[in-house]
Amino acid sequence: MPTKTLHIPTADGQADAFAAFPDRGERHPGVLMYADGFGVRPVLREMARELAGHGYYVLVPNLFYRHGPAPVIELPEYIGEEVRSAVFAQLMPLIEAHTADRVLSDADAYLGFLTTQPEVAAGPVAVTGYCIGGLLATRTAAAHPGQVATVAAFHGPVGADGPDALAEITAEVHFGHAESDLTPAALGELNQALDAAGVGYTSEIYPGTVHGFTMSDTDAFDPAGLKRHWDRLLPLLDRTLRVAP
Repeated sequence: MPTKTLHIPTADGQADAFAAFPDRGERHPGVLMYADGFGVRPVLREMARELAGHGYYVLVPNLFYRHGPAPVIELPEYIGEEVRSAVFAQLMPLIEAHTADRVLSDADAYLGFLTTQPEVAAGPVAVTGYCIGGLLATRTAAAHPGQVATVAAFHGPVGADGPDALAEITAEVHFGHAESDLTPAALGELNQALDAAGVGYTSEIYPGTVHGFTMSDTDAFDPAGLKRHWDRLLPLLDRTLRVAP
């Protein structure tokens, strides 16, 4: 599986990024993948390779490039409960500095870069995200309705910007929520907003999961939740980006 380390020109400098894509000498549908709050690290690279193996060019930018190349802070190989609070103490200022204006400016740069790569096919793209990256993916889809055909977010605060923001989305949507993140009542309110937006969507709580369930380098990891994530994501991408079997 070919991979590249790339640098994406942005309004504020150069964002380092990781890309994975099939080694077939062809062009493939593009997927912009937003990392969780821990950032680009081995588990994200492995997820990008896994997705690329299904026929996609996957671009994973360093969200915190303004503070340095990934990893912006030193991360343990396994982010267990005994180190989680200390790691988040370092990460929270970076997350808080990543304002909505910065998110949208970066999204313009990321999509512009993704769609001009020689390995990327013409046509619409997908955006995926995990944790805070799920919110970034949702914002990107709302800001680029003609370009983003699919948005998928997992254990992310996708409703944080309110129903008006969801109303801007034209992409087909999948939201996979952790059971610890969303009550059934809150899920109902979110899905009502998606209904009102008139988008095609699935939005569901993954049973027995806690926040971060897709990430195998954390205590939150749930193998069944990760499998469900792939079972939802891959058919969605195949359908909306028209990948041949």
